[in-house]
Amino acid sequence: MKADYLTYRRATGESVRGLILQAVLGIGMLVYAVAAKDDVAMSAAAFIGIGCLAWLTLAIVYDQHRRERIEAIETEALANAPTAGSSVFEKPEEFAPAARRLATLHRFFVPVMSLVMGALLVGVGIWLFIIERPHVHESAAPEGTLVGREGWALGVGLGVAVLGFVFARYTAGMAKASAYANLRAGASYAVGAAILGLALAIAKFTDILGPDVLVRYLRVVFPAFMVVIGAEVFINFVLGIYRPRRSGEVPRPAFDSRLLSLAAAPDKIAQSINEAINYQLGFDVTGGWFYQLLSRWLLPLIVFGLLVVWALSSVVVVQPHQRAIVLRFGRPVSTGDLGPGPHLKAPWPIDTVYVPEYFKRDDKGRMEIADYTATGLRVLDLGTSPPAIKDPILWTNDHAGVEVYQYVRASNAEAPTGNTTDLLDLAIVSVEVPMHYIVSDVLLFDELAVPEKRDDVLQAVARRELTLYFQQVALDDVLGGRREQMSHDLRQRVQKAFDNLNPGPDGKPRGAGVKVVFLGLAGVHPPKDVAPAFESPVMADQRREANIDDARAYAIGTLAKNVGNVELARTIIAEIDTFERMSSAGMSGAVMEDQELKIQRLIETAGGAAAQSLADARADRWLAHMGTRGMAIRHQGQLAMYDAAPEYYRASLYFEALKAAMAKTRVYITSDDVADLRIDADLKNKDLGVDIFEKQN
Repeated sequence: MKADYLTYRRATGESVRGLILQAVLGIGMLVYAVAAKDDVAMSAAAFIGIGCLAWLTLAIVYDQHRRERIEAIETEALANAPTAGSSVFEKPEEFAPAARRLATLHRFFVPVMSLVMGALLVGVGIWLFIIERPHVHESAAPEGTLVGREGWALGVGLGVAVLGFVFARYTAGMAKASAYANLRAGASYAVGAAILGLALAIAKFTDILGPDVLVRYLRVVFPAFMVVIGAEVFINFVLGIYRPRRSGEVPRPAFDSRLLSLAAAPDKIAQSINEAINYQLGFDVTGGWFYQLLSRWLLPLIVFGLLVVWALSSVVVVQPHQRAIVLRFGRPVSTGDLGPGPHLKAPWPIDTVYVPEYFKRDDKGRMEIADYTATGLRVLDLGTSPPAIKDPILWTNDHAGVEVYQYVRASNAEAPTGNTTDLLDLAIVSVEVPMHYIVSDVLLFDELAVPEKRDDVLQAVARRELTLYFQQVALDDVLGGRREQMSHDLRQRVQKAFDNLNPGPDGKPRGAGVKVVFLGLAGVHPPKDVAPAFESPVMADQRREANIDDARAYAIGTLAKNVGNVELARTIIAEIDTFERMSSAGMSGAVMEDQELKIQRLIETAGGAAAQSLADARADRWLAHMGTRGMAIRHQGQLAMYDAAPEYYRASLYFEALKAAMAKTRVYITSDDVADLRIDADLKNKDLGVDIFEKQN
């Protein structure tokens, strides 16, 4: 291409347009970054702003090239004039200020601007990296940020990506001509802005769908990217000093990034890959008939594939856990719900299939889609949040989660006026009330509210019924044993309230399209500060019940021990009470004796300690009676013996008494013939010791 002044004027115009576009992109990113307090966008705005210096440098250099070309044309015209031999301009090159200024720009201005840009990129990048590195693990949504900033971030990021990439591709195409070669430097910074904008949009889109990890790590990735590009500028500057060049060759600026140039001209990458394949295989693959045929029919094949994919949108498969409705241009088709299995419909965008979303809150409190289902159980907490731990939770412990308190009546007593609504006192309790429901009608459930607000509407209606119901019950009912009945009543009230929602065109309620499967009081406890006051009467009641149980156990044990049978013991006690009433009434002795004998027979047949006592008493009586009778009979015999032989009887009694007295006496029998009888006696008590072998010992 002939490099005349018109060529350089066009290059100057493109540089100015690139400068304006780069400035607009940078200002737009900066405005969003300040409004949304977005550190990632601020880093991108800094890179885009520094890239404006590249376009400014190119505009100045290309404008000087234009001036130099005009000056060269004028000099050539003067040199070819008829009076050239007698002109004072024998050496016109000595009077070429534009050429000298152009050489000065390439020798000093462009290298200085390259160093300035490299220093700004490295310095600002390191500064932002140091600032943002401690905040990588913090939330990417600080307080006070712009409402709906994710949508703004997507718009700004995609806008920068599209505009930057399109202009970069355009200037990169122009740079294929030698006169426009240095436009690659501006295109590299335009495509750099596009890369940062696209990365920001992808990170924000990921943040909307789920975790914000990409947004948090872009805080340090963008500054590191700036440092890498700045370091490349310095490397290019050093290599440019030692790179040999031909005379008249325009030097390549050091701020022309080779890394970003690949993104600005990806066709060169494809060309390099084709050349590498041809070199490795040893023959020209891209020149073969198959490659040429494929390249010629590639677009029709892509169109045919898109048509097939569009036709396949007529087939929809509803999963086993789903129920769906067909929407025709956004309006429900009155064909009922689609059950699990394959179904046919009009292709997209005529007909679409809608399955209710199942939302849940993430760690940041935002609603996110957990699944698309209509048959699974959905859970709503109408009261206190369920405990997050499995350990036992006492009333006096700190309860994790949100505490929702309900006002209940302190007792079932009525007010002095007799009106039950004029309460004497109120009490508050924390109640855990989970509600499980299923979607029974997909269309009605879809028309209830927007997907993100359906659970909020159902929760608000259910909590209203919950509050109204608890104002009619007493504290003892909530803490006592009526929870099952209360849960049943609450489920019916809430289901009735849901059925009164979603009015139709005629104003009549059609229902929310849901069915409450379970609603119960899972846990009830008073506030932590007053929990000891609640526990004191409970503990007193428990002690009273324990004492009563101990007394009953003692009574049962005593009755069983004395009678052997508790029921028989109670029968005997009843007969004894009857005997006492008869005695108090002064009834005749025969009747009293019969009642006494009846009680005695009952006690004897019982077989307990009482019967044993009666048996022992009877045995003792008989022993005493028979012993006394035997003594009387023996006395009569002794009198008869005395009357028969008084002397003999007295002598026998005397000898028996003497025998009894001398029963354990030692007797020594000696002869009278011994003249000098001497007896040595050892007067020791033989019973002083204890003989362990004696039976009595």
